[in-house]
Amino acid sequence: MTASDDEQALIRRAQAGDRTAFEALLNQYYDVIYRIAYKWSGARADAEDITQNVCIKLARSIGLFGFRSAFLSWLYPLVINTAKDWARQQKVHVTVSDGEMDSGPAVAPEAEDRIYARQVLDYLGRLPVREREALYLVFGEGFTHKEVAVKMACKESTVSWYIHEARRKLLAFRSMGCGYG
Repeated sequence: MTASDDEQALIRRAQAGDRTAFEALLNQYYDVIYRIAYKWSGARADAEDITQNVCIKLARSIGLFGFRSAFLSWLYPLVINTAKDWARQQKVHVTVSDGEMDSGPAVAPEAEDRIYARQVLDYLGRLPVREREALYLVFGEGFTHKEVAVKMACKESTVSWYIHEARRKLLAFRSMGCGYG
């Protein structure tokens, strides 16, 4: 059995209600889930909360995984969507009073960076899933195009095309005045 076959068997057991299998699957992906949540939120405590919410959602939705893609490809949007839901629930907003507007910059540089990062992440969330997945795996996880091609079950040139298209769209986003620098 290959690792992929082992993973599929583990997922099938978890889908059938085997708690031990679900726990093993969760242990296998917990660090990945946390890393994605941390990269999205930028704060350890927030990432921990998001990761716990993902664990709950994963338990409820594991049955929806249909083996049409790699498990990580299915899991990634679950984590990002959970992070977005969590942020909405927390009502994370940067606000400034009128007095601050008069006395200097409206938002501290660190907050500006965070706002911009959230804008970019929000825009990334609008990209087609395959482009977003390729970007995450190459730039977020550091995989080569060849490694990503294996994970995404496509040609290396297709991964390069996904990256190219995503970059083109991100440059358009930036040129719309949604970024700075």
